[in-house]
Amino acid sequence: MPLISVVIPVYNGVKTIQETIESVQKQTLSDLEIIVVDDGSQDNTLAVLGAIADPRLKVIPGTHAGANAARNRGLYASSGEYVSFLDADDLWTPDKLEAQLQALRSHPKAAVAYSWTDRIDEQGNYLRRGGYLSVNGYVLAELLITNFVENGSNPLILRQAAIEVGGFDKNLTACQDWDMWLRLAARYEFAAVSEVQILYRLSTNSISANVLALEACCRKVIDRAFAQAPRSLKYLKKIQLGQRLQIPDVQSV
Repeated sequence: MPLISVVIPVYNGVKTIQETIESVQKQTLSDLEIIVVDDGSQDNTLAVLGAIADPRLKVIPGTHAGANAARNRGLYASSGEYVSFLDADDLWTPDKLEAQLQALRSHPKAAVAYSWTDRIDEQGNYLRRGGYLSVNGYVLAELLITNFVENGSNPLILRQAAIEVGGFDKNLTACQDWDMWLRLAARYEFAAVSEVQILYRLSTNSISANVLALEACCRKVIDRAFAQAPRSLKYLKKIQLGQRLQIPDVQSV
């Protein structure tokens, strides 16, 4: 049984999937399985995957049901003690999993470890830094204000915790990662790795490029999270909504 399961949902990812998988294969921690869930790709993604000779790689084909459904399929098919999700166009630095695992082992009450993020363009060139925020322990208050985890390719999560909170919401087309982190933060502590270890790719056809759709989904996540938040934290909703009016890059909040 592997220590860590890496779940990669992919849909028509022929341009980037091999590089993404290579960033997993280069991890300094090798006790892992790589589960690629194909979401009904119409390009040559499956052919690229079939040419990768790695016994740790498992490919789960399927019909198109959306990235959240693919992530959940991978989660429930995984067998590791920990799970980490990686979008098919994002990259990790080689020490990502090892550093996050060490962070979790150094914080026994934590079920989620996350790192810093930088953004890259479609060609893999550096665009700009992420928020570089390090918050440890019970982080729900801070996470209600800003999604300091920043993206779905970031954290290492205790698998049982991910299952207990129900995985990703299949009805969300954006902000699904923030929604899941909020549900995890309501139950578990977080541990931060203060190093850039995730390279998050921005593309013109991604949901992050559609600001209006992104903001609508984020508002749904905000309303639900605050409806379920402890009474002592509900005052933060006004701060959150006021902040959103001032920040154009809603992907980072």
